[in-house]
Amino acid sequence: MQDKEEKEFTLQKRRCLVVWVYSLKQLKTLKRYGFIQYVSRRMKYVVLYMNEEAIEQAEEKINSLHFVRRVERSYRPDVEMNFAEKIGTKAAYQQEDEGFNVEELNTQIRLAENV
Repeated sequence: MQDKEEKEFTLQKRRCLVVWVYSLKQLKTLKRYGFIQYVSRRMKYVVLYMNEEAIEQAEEKINSLHFVRRVERSYRPDVEMNFAEKIGTKAAYQQEDEGFNVEELNTQIRLAENV
């Protein structure tokens, strides 16, 4: 039996925050802000996922906590991941002009016998 009301599935835009901490004792307070994906006990950082629209407010609040060193935002959602147009074309090998001029030189190799 199908319900008359069909619920539509929508994807939530999420982003990752890497929270560098002094101590891992306060992990329970970080659970309030989002889903903890990974905890590095040796390097003392926490990978935290949360909704995109709440990230700026949460980042400020997390950064103001006394046990937090710094908070880094993930840039993966900002990077374009569509490589379909570039694979196998010359556009894949082209880079933006960074002020360096590269000239291709036509050099001829001469053997010592012919010199």
